[in-house]
Amino acid sequence: MRHGETEWSKSGRHTGRSDIPLTDRGRHQARLAGERLGGNHFGLVISSPMSRALDTARLAGLGDRVQVDPDLCEWNYGDYEGITTPEIRRSVPDWTVWTHPVPNGETAAMIGNRVDRVIWRIRAVEGDVVVFAHGHVLRVLTARWLGLPPEAGRLFGLDTATLSVLGWERETAVIERWNEACGMR
Repeated sequence: MRHGETEWSKSGRHTGRSDIPLTDRGRHQARLAGERLGGNHFGLVISSPMSRALDTARLAGLGDRVQVDPDLCEWNYGDYEGITTPEIRRSVPDWTVWTHPVPNGETAAMIGNRVDRVIWRIRAVEGDVVVFAHGHVLRVLTARWLGLPPEAGRLFGLDTATLSVLGWERETAVIERWNEACGMR
């Protein structure tokens, strides 16, 4: 589950370690997510420690069960924190987080190492797991779930307040559903 809308996600600003709260719309989206998740039993509920993810979990009705996992923090955007891609491209044409360095930030490989630990944790749980986190880290988690390199996360666009389901087809890790809006977009 990607967290609800924030002012920075709405304006396209890279939001890694800045703890930007949900907007009113983001809080409403989180409550709608709770309706989508309601009635499901989860063997584990984990979240990034950032308030936008934790508040989404709480407003979705899972706050009493959520465990914080720092490995689910969003990409550390370093010098690009709070800046949009068009702003970065004024000085670094064709820049993307997937293909270019992030000065004083993390690489895709570093994110891959973090989400690999999350995946090991998830696969050790009996039953379903719900994860509350952020766009880029969830895209890398998906790539790694599928056995792809971290940079393949670029292939999985992900909007705020969306539900995606990873699972299995026999012994093969698959995407069962992707980027489903929890209410309004």
